[in-house]
Amino acid sequence: MTKNDIPLIERPLAVVIMAAGKGTRMRDESKAKVMYEVLGKPMVHYVVDLAMVLKAARVIVIVGYQRDTVIRYLQNSHPNVEIVIQAEQLGTGHAIMQAKETLDTFDGDVVILSGDVPLLTAESIQKLIGHHHQTEASATILTADFSDPTGYGRIIRNNDNSVKGIVEHKDATEEERRVKEINSGIYIFNRQKLFTALQYITPQNVQNEYYLTDVFGHFWSQQWKVSALKAKQVEEIMGVNTVQQLEEVKQVFLTREQH
Repeated sequence: MTKNDIPLIERPLAVVIMAAGKGTRMRDESKAKVMYEVLGKPMVHYVVDLAMVLKAARVIVIVGYQRDTVIRYLQNSHPNVEIVIQAEQLGTGHAIMQAKETLDTFDGDVVILSGDVPLLTAESIQKLIGHHHQTEASATILTADFSDPTGYGRIIRNNDNSVKGIVEHKDATEEERRVKEINSGIYIFNRQKLFTALQYITPQNVQNEYYLTDVFGHFWSQQWKVSALKAKQVEEIMGVNTVQQLEEVKQVFLTREQH
């Protein structure tokens, strides 16, 4: 694929990076999860770098746990980013709600990234943006085919290839569990529709958290089109929740450097 094949960004783009999490399984409570290093740089560094490559008009990082350290680092490494604070960590949906005021006058598309998913490439996100425009979707999900999708939300598609549902593993039927395509948690949304839908989500779960995936229920009820595009390399959507996963991510980076 040549650079000329990459779809041009046709509308203004904002990137919102979720970086507020604690990283309970990472063994060191003194550190925000996104500040764990891969090859000498915190994970969040790679994600903000990606936003810069996309030439986003706005780059917003949502910080929470141990936020002073994260803010101090970003002010040095990427002084142009905007910081939004999620004082209480009440889920991914709640995190994005914190950016509403900051993006109130922004008219364009919003890409949602996670600060603990450092392997994502600009090529994949540019393809996602292109697919979002070509399919005239209101939201587009980056997905991947997992050989063992146990535990992940499955992507259920309509006959026209648009998305009609995301079914969590525990709620899936036998047939749905056979689906290998999973939700990566990386999205692009029409800004206005995203924040409209966020008003309708409620914390109907044991953790009392607002999940970003719940916005899709409102999208479907309004018949707003949701598209999906598979990542070429499954490793790109690998998130880090444990020290072992951090090591796996490091190995992928080292392999990439050799090629």
